[in-house]
Order: sequence, then C-alpha cells, then structure tokens
Amino acid sequence: MPGTSLAVLGHPIKHSISPAMQNAALAELARTDAQYADWHYHRFEIHPDDLPHALTLLHAKKFRGVNLTVPHKIIAFDRVAAIDPAARPVGAVNTLLWTPAGWHGFNTDGYGMATAIRESLGRDLSASPILLLGAGGAARGAGVECLQRGCPALWIANRTRETLDQLLAVLKPVQGSIPLHGVTLESLGANATGLPAGLLVINATSAGLRDTDPLPIDLSLLSRPAAVFDMIYNPPQTRLLQAAAGLGLPNAHGLGMLIHQGARALEIWTGVPAARTAPAMSSAAHAAMGLSEA
Repeated sequence: MPGTSLAVLGHPIKHSISPAMQNAALAELARTDAQYADWHYHRFEIHPDDLPHALTLLHAKKFRGVNLTVPHKIIAFDRVAAIDPAARPVGAVNTLLWTPAGWHGFNTDGYGMATAIRESLGRDLSASPILLLGAGGAARGAGVECLQRGCPALWIANRTRETLDQLLAVLKPVQGSIPLHGVTLESLGANATGLPAGLLVINATSAGLRDTDPLPIDLSLLSRPAAVFDMIYNPPQTRLLQAAAGLGLPNAHGLGMLIHQGARALEIWTGVPAARTAPAMSSAAHAAMGLSEA
C-alpha cells in the first residue's frame, strides 16, 4: 500500500466507524499539511486466533499505527514490545505505534472517557465520587482512569461477586488513599443509602446494547446522582439514559468517548494534538450514526 497506512483490527469489524472518523481527520490535516495526503486508515476483520500473525505482518509492512477493538485489546497486551506505563494497570491496549523494535502499546480509552464526560456533562473525574457499573474489561479501564485522575471515592457495582473481587484486587495497586468499595448489583438496593448524593454514574456493562436488556441499575435507588454516562453509543439512547432523562439527570452516551480515544490515538501516531482533530472526527462520527452534533 502506498503512503502511510493505519488500521483498525476487530472481530467483528464491519460496523466500525473508526475509518470514517480517522480518514476525515486525516483529510482535514492534509488541507494544511501535504504530508498527510497519502495517509490512509483501513479496516481489517481479524479472528482472535490470527491476531499474532496479523500484528507481525502489519509491522513488517511498516503500518504506522493500529487500533484494536474487543477482544484484541487484551490478547495484544502480552504480544507487543513495550507498554505505555499508564496502560499497564489496565491490562489492555487499544492503540499500537510502530517502532523498529516492535509495537509500542497504549490505551486511549480512559482519556476518551474522561474527555467525553468533561465535554458532554461538564464534570471532571477528580471532582465527583463515582459509581462504576460492571467489572469487565471496560470497567477495568474506567476504574484505573478514575483512580489515576484522583476521584474522591469509587464504588463498583457488579452482578457477580467473584468478578467484582477480581477487579477490586486489580485496582488496589493504583488506589492510593482513595476510598474504593465494591457491592453486588443485587444488594445495591439495600445498601444504596450508604452511597453519597452527587454520584457520577458510569455504565461499563453491555446492558443496553439490546432493547430487551434489563436496566443495569435502578437510578431511583440512589440519592440524586449528579449525572449518568453510558459507554454504549449504539443505540444512542439506552434504557439507562432514558431513565436518567426521566429523573431530570444530565446524561450522555458513549460516542464522545469513541471520538476522543480516536483523536488521542491519532495524536500518538502523528504528534498532532487530539483537540485539533477531534472536531473533524466528531462530525464524521455523528454523520455515520445519523445523529445531530447538537
């Protein structure tokens, strides 16, 4: 492939809007800097079993960078030459940078989440106690970001106790002096009175991807949350966000997180600040989703 190549790898990948976002940003950069005129972002369907070979091949072909989606983020973690220190506690990488020695792995999801929450809800992770829903890979990245940014306190609620305890153990090394609590979703109703008012609620579960999914939490059990952020962006209006709107709570879906993690990835590959390319990515992402940017 002529020029400079970038790619996103996933399984499945056909519905990814990352190519639309990244190529729009590259086209915008090329308007004022000709070097980006021959940069191209591609999309490849890669089965998890084939990921190690694909990464070797793309490195040999000198792809400048690679994005990874689930389930590749965790698989690639132990198959890269170096890991950015901020990504190490997460145990997953979503952005790879070509170096002569091999791939250098980063995780831009936390940056994307924090930036989206600040932009869409006007809140910093360092300013609000947080209730994080879920204990899977997305919750792990979110929990690390919340603790690294110095949230006042972090509660994690999950369906199963075993997975919850595993996440609490993972987060302990980055906890510092921040209060860290775990509760099962089943017992949350009886313990909700122990949670403070003004919580920032972050949904890191998959509940909401389908219309038939149950609510991950009954927001009415909580003492007036400050805001609700759902990492899911398709559909853009999950049952959780509908419930938040019904209670008059500020709320936002996860498209902004996707946009800003992509802008940060492009910054790693080009050195161009994420804030400069995020507007072009936002326009392309909203167009791809059929949404208004307002």
